[in-house]
Amino acid sequence: MNKTGKIVIVATLIVAVIVAIAVRQHRSDRNATGPGVQVVAQQGQAEYKPEQLTGKDLPALIDIGAGTCIPCKLMAPILEELKRELEGKVVVQFIDLNKSPDAAQVYGIRVMPTQIFYDVSGKERFRHEGFYSKEDILAKWNELGVNLTTTSSHLPTFERLAPAEPDNRPRENICYMCDGDIDPKTIVTVQTNKGSVKLCSPHCYFIMYSCLTEDKTDFEKKVSVTDWLGSEPVLATQAVFLYGRDENTGRPRIKTFRDRDKASSEQQSGGGNILSFEALQQQELSHRCGFCDRACYPQDAAQVIVAGGLHTWGCCSHCALGVAARTGKDIEVHEKDRLTGREIIVKTFDGRIASLEPTTAVAWFGQRQKPDGTWGSAGCFHQGFFTNAENLKAWVAQHPYETGRLISIAQALADKMKLSPEQIQKACKIGECAPK
Repeated sequence: MNKTGKIVIVATLIVAVIVAIAVRQHRSDRNATGPGVQVVAQQGQAEYKPEQLTGKDLPALIDIGAGTCIPCKLMAPILEELKRELEGKVVVQFIDLNKSPDAAQVYGIRVMPTQIFYDVSGKERFRHEGFYSKEDILAKWNELGVNLTTTSSHLPTFERLAPAEPDNRPRENICYMCDGDIDPKTIVTVQTNKGSVKLCSPHCYFIMYSCLTEDKTDFEKKVSVTDWLGSEPVLATQAVFLYGRDENTGRPRIKTFRDRDKASSEQQSGGGNILSFEALQQQELSHRCGFCDRACYPQDAAQVIVAGGLHTWGCCSHCALGVAARTGKDIEVHEKDRLTGREIIVKTFDGRIASLEPTTAVAWFGQRQKPDGTWGSAGCFHQGFFTNAENLKAWVAQHPYETGRLISIAQALADKMKLSPEQIQKACKIGECAPK
């Protein structure tokens, strides 16, 4: 083997060793906002020449990393999307240090991956070290004066800030928690010093209970439930509950009875388990949101997988994203389109969207106007993900009282990541049980 060949082999082995042993979190002092794999600091900076790559006078994005590093792998599908969507507008190229080890010195690379933005003259305008989301890349180009609108990156504008029709339902017929209609056979009433609060079901009661910040000692003594057969109120602690499941959805179904004999008779015809109030409370509080700690049913909730193997739930799609803010870890969210039930998968990395399936998925941010004219969240029952804007609009059309706006899932995540620890601690807490 000649001398030149030996030098190339040695250089390649050195880079491979560096990639294998020098993995640690790193924030660059050159505008880095994401973790990456550290490489040996090098001097030098390459000047990009457009004609060297394409023969076209275009700005360029060069991503330099290695196919073996985790953030580099996460960047790969983003680069492929950008390459396809920005063809003829921006040169997008990946340089693999495993194949081109000298590029680390030529481009002055310290962390993998590193993204370098060049203008049409080949002058470097900006560089970022670590994972960089597609939204951030497009925003940076816009900041640099290169306006790019891609099919998937252009977010449709849609909002409805006034109900499609007035809500003329009597207040006492609307659930305090979910705003749904109250069935007279399942009413739960909570007495407070400000009046009574009406809830549509025992489940909504336990959601409310899990959100209270007041002392809950003997709180159940304030609660009455409704007999399934006679529609008469019964103290919750004196009632018995038939806990079954809907055959089609698997969602729990709770019926309340004044006495055990009536519950047993219903059980013989419809199945289910007879529970005391204490046993029902334990069952209802067994699944909690990983962000706001609300009680939830797995059938209604988003599944959240936290880096390290922890599995939890998000009581709504936005709370599911909030698990990343609460834990400070990367997460994977599995949520359903609220119109069609189709699965949507969101993966995060360093507090940003790493991947989205399908890429057209969007979020509905349910909002309500406050007395002072500002807008705030309408609550977890009024949030959702959709596979595309058309599904979102169709769902809104089916729900005439909904108000809010379409936002990107990236924005929904960013809103959660901006919350302070104190705000996260108070998330979705009612503070007191007071009628509206």
